[in-house]
Amino acid sequence: MPKNKNIKSVLLIGSGPIVIGQACEFDYAGSQSLRSLREDGIETILINSNPATIMTDPTMADHVYLKPLTTKSIIEILKKHPNIDAVLPTMGGQTALNLCIEADEKGIWKDFGVELIGVDIDAINITEDREKFRNLMLKIGIGMAPQATATSFLKGKEIAQEFGFPLVIRASYTLGGAGASIVYKPEDFDELLSRGLEISPIHEVMIDKALMGWKEYELELLRDKNDNVVIICAIENMDPMGIHTGDSITVAPAMTLSDKTYQKMRDMAIHMMRSIGDFAGGCNVQFAVSPDEKEEIIAIEINPRVSRSSALASKATGYPIAKIATKLAIGYNLDELDNQITKSTSALFEPTLDYVIVKIPRWNFDKFEGSDRTLGLQMKSVGEVMGIGRSFQEALHKATQSLEIKRNGLGADGKGVKDYDKIISKLTIPSWDRVFIIYDAIQLGIPLSRIHEITKIDMWFLKQYEELHILEKEIETYTIESLPKDILLEAKQKGFADRQIAHMLDCYESEVHKKRTELNINRVFKLVDTCAAEFKAMTPYYYSTFEEEIERPDGTRYVANDSIVTEKKKIVVLGSGPNRIGQGIEFDYCCVHGVLAAAECGYETIMINCNPETVSTDFDTADKLYFEPVFWEHIYDIILHEKPEGVIVQLGGQTALKLAEKLEKHGIKIIGTSFKALDLAEDRGSFSKMLQENNIPFPQFGVAETAEEALALSDELDFPLLIRPSYVLGGQGMKIVINRQELEEHVINLLKQIPGNKLLLDHYLDGAIEAEADAICDGEDVYIIGIMEHIEPCGIHSGDSNATLPPFNLGELVMQQIKDHTKNIALALNTVGLINVQFAIKDEIVYIIEANPRASRTVPFIAKAYKEPYVNYATKVMLGEKKVKDFKFNPQLEGYAIKQPVFSFEKFHNVNKNLGPEMKSTGESILFIDSLKDDEFYNLYSRRKMYLSK
Repeated sequence: MPKNKNIKSVLLIGSGPIVIGQACEFDYAGSQSLRSLREDGIETILINSNPATIMTDPTMADHVYLKPLTTKSIIEILKKHPNIDAVLPTMGGQTALNLCIEADEKGIWKDFGVELIGVDIDAINITEDREKFRNLMLKIGIGMAPQATATSFLKGKEIAQEFGFPLVIRASYTLGGAGASIVYKPEDFDELLSRGLEISPIHEVMIDKALMGWKEYELELLRDKNDNVVIICAIENMDPMGIHTGDSITVAPAMTLSDKTYQKMRDMAIHMMRSIGDFAGGCNVQFAVSPDEKEEIIAIEINPRVSRSSALASKATGYPIAKIATKLAIGYNLDELDNQITKSTSALFEPTLDYVIVKIPRWNFDKFEGSDRTLGLQMKSVGEVMGIGRSFQEALHKATQSLEIKRNGLGADGKGVKDYDKIISKLTIPSWDRVFIIYDAIQLGIPLSRIHEITKIDMWFLKQYEELHILEKEIETYTIESLPKDILLEAKQKGFADRQIAHMLDCYESEVHKKRTELNINRVFKLVDTCAAEFKAMTPYYYSTFEEEIERPDGTRYVANDSIVTEKKKIVVLGSGPNRIGQGIEFDYCCVHGVLAAAECGYETIMINCNPETVSTDFDTADKLYFEPVFWEHIYDIILHEKPEGVIVQLGGQTALKLAEKLEKHGIKIIGTSFKALDLAEDRGSFSKMLQENNIPFPQFGVAETAEEALALSDELDFPLLIRPSYVLGGQGMKIVINRQELEEHVINLLKQIPGNKLLLDHYLDGAIEAEADAICDGEDVYIIGIMEHIEPCGIHSGDSNATLPPFNLGELVMQQIKDHTKNIALALNTVGLINVQFAIKDEIVYIIEANPRASRTVPFIAKAYKEPYVNYATKVMLGEKKVKDFKFNPQLEGYAIKQPVFSFEKFHNVNKNLGPEMKSTGESILFIDSLKDDEFYNLYSRRKMYLSK
């Protein structure tokens, strides 16, 4: 039992829908925390309104409330569960902390006798109120940048006059740097000051003298009730001060810090944590360090909760911060807990890394037309990737290969920028692709000193880049036949992909793979073990690298590999990579359920993914985790090593699906629906022919590959036209056009972005109702798990529509057509597993928009609404373990469930907020209503046509 015997029931507050600044890292933290509490026999009650996550799965907590995160919901839950002893708000990001403070101010915790654990209100208030925080830091002798608080416009103007520019404005009590900005020129100050005051819930901003060019660091701390403190990880931002840490490239362990300064920083962090309050749990501290010999340290902020960085630190070290922080919150001490990786040493230790990790954020600016793409103090990224390697260079390359932006790594892929002015401009104004631009600058011959002068990125990092460039130049002097083994090995150790080396040598990727296999330059897999292999690790969590051969005394040569292949039958699940608009946390939910279902069927499960924020990359979700890019070369090497029965691709969204063709080509079995069927559904031309053969109606369409062909087609099809490229995600590039000029312009732009793509032109069914169905098929029988009707009209992307389950005004005739079409399409595609079909309904006729024979965004939503484990069932069907008729389906839903999209437009000023066929939402929440007379439904329905953009 826990050390605090009084805690028998805990309420955990989740973080709600995913928005920019608060993503699925809190879903990961909350999931770990719930498991941690249940291990100790504590009853768990969860409130979270996000249906897409594994955290809100009924198996995760004893009671899951998918309710809005409001004090009204909190009171309802506390009345229903009078036995709740404590509330844990530190796992749900800023949303949970803010709700906790509001409940405290209203006296709710006091009224119900609920204790706050993991943090205390004073600590939250001190860290959120920048004036209080500053005064405390000065009192305990911790340096801060010159700063002052303004609660009015006039006061802000006075401070600016006193400090001079550049200045930093930070809004109090906000998330992901909302309302924060750097002001270089006095003429921009008024607008940015007003915005900061407006965004802060208490209308307060802190104005700092900007520490431009200083280096930025973060430390992750844990403390128990006996005041033992451990520092789990030191993270260095490659980008200097001025860019939000969520938008910075970060590296662990810290690379350019002297040991003396690091020790001083540790002492300061511990002192800060102890001074803000007497609580047991986790903490994240951020510092700025002057880029000179003095290495002066200044505190930026402290967050008394798990953070985005603690998810990263957990994955980087293998030390599960959220799990241990929860144990500390219920009264355990660090020395009483096991190291989760070794199981034989204590949790009172600081991890040691014998590898390097690099995190790169993933942005989605293309979804926000007209947005300011400059990186600054306000976070703009929608996800992130992490690369693990034996060197910074290898980890950096792996991270760039994980981004899924059609790059093969840094340079050597023919996609670099060669224009001097463009390079200088992109270095000067930090943008999303600066990680690549630095390499382009070096290739162009711009001196490192000049790059350093512009970017203020530490010379150590720039020299690492330069070494890669020198190696690339050397490789280019050889051919595939003449390339020496030592140079090929060095290129692989520095993270260059086979594809990049092929580009340098002007040959095929397969030739490079063949050559290195012949030379015995093969990937080896190493453990992420928290203790640099000083103790035996029990956790199968691996990354890959390349090593020199070792010679045994008898003259035989080998390379050490930590990943031991078992005799068991194995299944590989391909993850969904970084979160982005159009492919979010819902696919991670599906992957986790796929892994668990395969394990239930007796398979050894292998997960491949590179997203540090998710539950799928937790070290104990699958039997083996390979934290590797979802990038062909890495996957293929793992498959050659493990020799699985097959690979599941239909749970990891478009990321995994895109690799199906390569798997098929290499004779690797795809579990479930075949590549042929997946391809048929993606190729819109072939798919429409299949519909024709089955007498299933679809909007008139034509396929064009040039602007000329598109214009000729428009005469036959009539405007308005919906244009969409093949093989894209989240409606990317889709647009409704109403005349020839718009058509020509959009087609030319699309073909510039996606050369060689087949464009589909549909006659757009103006004013049609949109609906969608998800189903499980085993090749013979089809079970429709849910039919949803969109509140918005056809033409708004399904991910951006409010959708009701079950439909609210489709007649019997229409419903029957939907059921028939879904079944016929699932069978015609030979679907084995999940399928999602989208419909447009006009004049009582149901037309097919598209079909995706894979897990969809709506599957987790339907599973939560009906309380049924549909992904578990579908996986067992894919594996051939069960047939559809073997399951006893029993959906339970009184009234209606509404899927409500959530947008992050406030991060992008002056952006077009109109909705259309291209998806823009970053997350979703679920709303249960008893009847259609509900006010919320009425409001949604009355606004349904407001945002439609053509």
